[in-house]
Amino acid sequence: MSEMYDVVIVGGGAAGLSAALVLARSRRKVAVVRGGAPRNAPAEHMHGFLSRDGMPPGELLATGAAEVAGYGGELIDDFVSSAEKSYGQDDFTVQLASGRTLTARRVLIATGLRDELPDLPGLRERWGADVLHCPYCHGYEVRDQPIGLLGGDDPRTLHVALLLPQWSADVILFQHTMELSDTDRAQLDARGVRVVEGEVARLVVDGTLRGVELADGRAVPRSAMFVAPTFVPNADVLHSLGCDFDEKGWVVVDPTGRTSVPGVWAAGNVSSAAAQVIVAAAAGYNAAVAINGDLVLEAAQLPVSAG
Repeated sequence: MSEMYDVVIVGGGAAGLSAALVLARSRRKVAVVRGGAPRNAPAEHMHGFLSRDGMPPGELLATGAAEVAGYGGELIDDFVSSAEKSYGQDDFTVQLASGRTLTARRVLIATGLRDELPDLPGLRERWGADVLHCPYCHGYEVRDQPIGLLGGDDPRTLHVALLLPQWSADVILFQHTMELSDTDRAQLDARGVRVVEGEVARLVVDGTLRGVELADGRAVPRSAMFVAPTFVPNADVLHSLGCDFDEKGWVVVDPTGRTSVPGVWAAGNVSSAAAQVIVAAAAGYNAAVAINGDLVLEAAQLPVSAG
């Protein structure tokens, strides 16, 4: 037999827990299905979150989960195998990998994204330590160090290259596969960013990052490296629910996270690659308020419909 909830939230990161807290405090029956490691699990600390700067990501989630549970929210350590509209009804059926079935009046998907990294030896093993992607998240921690940036096809790479001199006067852009125009080079020169041409063969790692080895055998010492991963939303559940996606593969949502499917919301990195932890938490809050309002409106209209 399935269990009925006002809202089932898929994903127990900052967005999902923030939404669950708001909904539980609104006296809604809420379940949070939290399976898998958070995207920021490799990082030792998170930054830029007012009052939580420097906190380990796992500690934030543990604290948030305890708060949700304190208001009666249910935390389920499981995976969602499928989600769909209940046959002939407006409710949703959420099937868990364990075999348990949940029924929900509304669904919020907060499953985040995954970072697909360049295939270079040494890169993945240092990911989240001294191989980084966000200057605002990690730039201060590697300030004044010799910093490298891996060139590539992502247009964000040039922007990051122009940002990094705010944290260090020793920044090298390893061109790798990146095409640079004369204008690009002029901007990099104006910011004091050196360009090293040639493909990168591997990162030199000896406990920590030591440098970059090029395909021609040259070695350049570096103690921190920034890369631009490919952001891929964990959107299988949204696809199974029939939500619309844009041409770049991201779910289409309104400012509250409402998708094209009535009753389904999305929040956090699953719908926005740029959402830092504090932004994802805010998105979860906004979605929760919208979901509660939608349920209230439905209840207010029921007597009219019956009449």
